[in-house]
Amino acid sequence: MVSARPGELDAWFKSLMVSSSSQRGQSESGGPLPTLSGWKDLPVELLLRILSTVGDDRMVIVASGVCTGWRDALGWGVTRLSLSWCKQNMNSLMISLAHKFTKLQVLTLRQNNPQLEDSAVEAVANYCHDLRELDLSRSFRLSDRSLYALAHGCPRLTRLNISGCSNFSDTALTYLTCRCKNLKCLNLCGCVKAASDRALQAIAQNCGQLQSLNLGWCDEVTDKGVTSLATGCPDLRAVDLCGCVLITDESVVALANGCPHLRSLGLYFCQNITDRAMYSLANSRVKSKRGRWDAVKDGLANLNISQCTALTPPAVQAVCDSFPALHTCPERHSLIISGCLSLTSVHCACALHPHRAGRALMPNHAY
Repeated sequence: MVSARPGELDAWFKSLMVSSSSQRGQSESGGPLPTLSGWKDLPVELLLRILSTVGDDRMVIVASGVCTGWRDALGWGVTRLSLSWCKQNMNSLMISLAHKFTKLQVLTLRQNNPQLEDSAVEAVANYCHDLRELDLSRSFRLSDRSLYALAHGCPRLTRLNISGCSNFSDTALTYLTCRCKNLKCLNLCGCVKAASDRALQAIAQNCGQLQSLNLGWCDEVTDKGVTSLATGCPDLRAVDLCGCVLITDESVVALANGCPHLRSLGLYFCQNITDRAMYSLANSRVKSKRGRWDAVKDGLANLNISQCTALTPPAVQAVCDSFPALHTCPERHSLIISGCLSLTSVHCACALHPHRAGRALMPNHAY
């Protein structure tokens, strides 16, 4: 449990008094400022302003333990919290805090060493019903209990990062998507058991607003799952399929045809990908509302085809030519082709017209 540190709070109070006396000699009503005898007398609005300026979540936790007034004020006023700084006892700390911060909308519980257990996630789900963004990455100790708890307690989730949570099953993930239908960003990198074709079909059926999906190193994913995503989630903008060794051209063709706003695609080590996939991307430029092709605004801006050794230069060059936002030049390296020695001749427009690279790096207001 984190205890209050009066010395630090006293320092806040003293600096506040100096700032207040120098900036304002009177209250908004024109009368003299109220006398503050100590930091416990701070108005709630001023307390929240100070803590937001400090920008240290540890201080927020300390302040919540000063008195019931501060605890209640912070519980209503704090909407973002990160415990990623906590190197030990994160689980017990989260359990002790969940009932205090019931208005949280963004919670980061990323760990370098696994600490978090299902009991902490269940506490979050029991109290933080407004939660929109949750980062549980590298929580190796969590089980399906956590996903079931989130499904019941946090139905408003829009962003969920469970990368590295290797114990989750596709059954639990499927259940979560049935209740958290507002998901827009989902990171499943390394969730080998959870990211099955069955789970991807559930995502496609339930999460039609999805814009970003990371399936990196989910090596059980096949074309069946990806093609269902392309049909059910047409608003996808970023898809990472790096290490999904079973997918073929069918997946890329489906994404090219079904996801017109696709901006980023990761295909690292997808060695079944051939030129057919590249040509499908090259032909997928989106028409703007004015009826003209606008690949710079709407098309691919990032493509990773490293270790896709079956690709040939003409096919990859066609993609690069179709989407001017793809670059092979060092300044804006967004077409990644490392490990493909046969593709060294592929180049972006900057290589032929060096002045374009300089213009591209200029800020928009320069035009």
